[in-house]
Amino acid sequence: MPKQFVVAWNNRNATDLANLFDENAEFVNVVGLWWHNKADIFKAHDYGLKNLFSNSELSIRKVKTKFLSDDIAVVHARLHLEGQTEIKSQTPQARNTIFTFVVQKKKQGWICVSAHNTDIVPGKETNIVKQDNSIEAVDYRKR
Repeated sequence: MPKQFVVAWNNRNATDLANLFDENAEFVNVVGLWWHNKADIFKAHDYGLKNLFSNSELSIRKVKTKFLSDDIAVVHARLHLEGQTEIKSQTPQARNTIFTFVVQKKKQGWICVSAHNTDIVPGKETNIVKQDNSIEAVDYRKR
């Protein structure tokens, strides 16, 4: 699943990416946007691959699979993203994420029924929401 996701992403092919998902799949992105079906997953990634990530490259750093049964598995993948689109004269730097795919074996093969992507923030333990409603990653060990 992670390999197919990366190939579709790097080809900027939102159709192939969405086809990895069940019709009623759930997808939560790194900022908590939550899509509830394949059509919305397609729409979000079609927009994102054209506007936010049009020159990006995604790569796999590590994959771990845990089978819950013969036909259901949880797949965690550490992914690396480079080349995110510049915004407000800022060039985004490379970042790493942990992707969780819940996959189910069906007649057509393995398909994703739920996915969640989380940014890795090195040296931090959690986020706090500040009084101005901005979010900051913090480390309570260094207070």
